[in-house]
Amino acid sequence: MFVGHALFAFAVAALVADWRGWERRPALLVGAVAGAFATIPDLDVAYALVGLLEWRALGGDLGAPAAFWGASRVVHRSVTHSLVVGAVAASAFGFLAVRVRSQSGRARVAHIAGLSILATLVGVALVWSGPLAAFVMALFAVGGIVVTRGTARLSRLAPSTVAIAALWGLWSHPWGDLLTGSPPDWLFPFGAPVLESRLVLHPDPTLHLLGAFAVELATVWFALAVGYRLTGRSILTSVDRRAAVGAVYGVAALAVTPPTLEVSYHFVFSILGVGLLCSVAPETASLVRPRSRLRSRVVPAFESTLEVALTALAAVTIALFAYLAVYLVAVPT
Repeated sequence: MFVGHALFAFAVAALVADWRGWERRPALLVGAVAGAFATIPDLDVAYALVGLLEWRALGGDLGAPAAFWGASRVVHRSVTHSLVVGAVAASAFGFLAVRVRSQSGRARVAHIAGLSILATLVGVALVWSGPLAAFVMALFAVGGIVVTRGTARLSRLAPSTVAIAALWGLWSHPWGDLLTGSPPDWLFPFGAPVLESRLVLHPDPTLHLLGAFAVELATVWFALAVGYRLTGRSILTSVDRRAAVGAVYGVAALAVTPPTLEVSYHFVFSILGVGLLCSVAPETASLVRPRSRLRSRVVPAFESTLEVALTALAAVTIALFAYLAVYLVAVPT
């Protein structure tokens, strides 16, 4: 889901910018900035490293993945996922996006205001939830500062645009967690009386997992479609026919334990492995037209990388639907 948060924020921001008449490059840039901000709330999983240290100290009885995610749940989706915190932090990042010029008092005042707002958020987290919450809030603030200052140095985006991109990225993030985990602390430091439980797509836990995985894949396809549209490329000409091999993965529904949110590692790693194998297999032809030897020699490395990624994604998508079809037909529920 980490990738999905960023890609969804990128796609919507870039698409809106394009709809507003922006040039392609600035539209892609503001999308990238929004996507970067959308990843910042998940910096709270850094605390999960403590779980790995405890796991190592105790001799590894639980297993590394269980220890990692067990520790992450202590603070994950808490203070950094709040819509209130996101709105306040976005204004701070807007202040910090003001570019520094020689003897610019305006920039200094803006930066002091931004840092003061972020320091206040850390203080609120300390008072309301304790030192651990303050620690992850500080990580959140530092991550936002890095994205903000990097954007100010490398682009000409206005501070107000950076603030809006930050707001969208931070606000879009919590909604992606509704299918795969406990709901976030929506209105920290206030109460959150709505959406207090996970959204269930299907009472069968395996079908729920497959549905959540399909939503994630759809998000990736959406982002790629936006990126390809803004750069004038065609998706179909970039997908190799070897992606169809992903259909073989359907037999996995008969051979392995049905996955659930609680136990999904074997499914996720194996289906992603199918995509990887299909993408590195010998090249055949695209779904639209065959590739000539001349074209294969002149296609830049970036284009080749995109083709590999799209072929892998298509293979994973085909594998998912093949698995779903076999599961529905042949696996008793």
